[in-house]
Amino acid sequence: MLSPEAQHRDDPATPREIECLGTPLTVTDHAGALALCRRLATGPGPAAVEFCNTQIVTLRRSDPDYRRTAACFDRFIPDSTPLLWLLNSAGAGMKDRVYGPAFFRHALIHSPETVTHYLLGGSEACGRALVERFTVLNPGLRIVGSFHGRCDLEGFLGPDDDRVLEDLGRLKPDFIWVGLGTPKQQHWIARVKPLLERGVLLSVGQAFDVNAGLRSDAPGWMQRFGLTWLYRLASEPRRLAGRYLRHNSQFLGYLLWDLVRGQVHGRPAQRDAAATPPR
Repeated sequence: MLSPEAQHRDDPATPREIECLGTPLTVTDHAGALALCRRLATGPGPAAVEFCNTQIVTLRRSDPDYRRTAACFDRFIPDSTPLLWLLNSAGAGMKDRVYGPAFFRHALIHSPETVTHYLLGGSEACGRALVERFTVLNPGLRIVGSFHGRCDLEGFLGPDDDRVLEDLGRLKPDFIWVGLGTPKQQHWIARVKPLLERGVLLSVGQAFDVNAGLRSDAPGWMQRFGLTWLYRLASEPRRLAGRYLRHNSQFLGYLLWDLVRGQVHGRPAQRDAAATPPR
């Protein structure tokens, strides 16, 4: 389940990683994650970052097709309190998770004028609210483009697909924020990443609606106790009940199975999409 050592890259300034149920999670905070993403955005090619909860970890372990899709991600940053607890049990020493909506807010507020942003997801009203709010909080913020429309389950944006790709090729934004929901956003990122010259794609789920004030978020005390899922379930029971029952049960099952087998400190992180995950 968890590797005994944090996995450093060649660059000593790069945050370390600890494996959790087969997913290499980055040990960082909001400031460190922003610094990492800025380095990735200036690299020689595109990069992708997943803000990872228990559902993502479970899907990567249980679903080979999803695991191959998620192989496009260069970093998995833990935005779930249960993942934070597991990382800290392996000595991560993290004070808080890096929650996708909170990181989105942190990044836009602290973004210098030299960094450009593209927003992909949400409604037109959501996009307008985000621009209005964050340009007040950060007058130097540069949101250079956006797409607010539908995405299918294969990661295609319908008749707007070519236009968005042309926008990204022309504008070459540093940060491409993708809030299409799981698994649509992962499929879109996996499909589009090889077509880009540069920039970092960030999979942030409901970050747009939460920060635009169109969807309420769990109160702080529920987030601290790992109950964000329960708040969301109460808010959208029809849409989320089946998903949470299935994935939360699988997550607990994998966790208990690894504990029984004495694999709390499991094998090193693997990034090979064809590698067989632990069972």
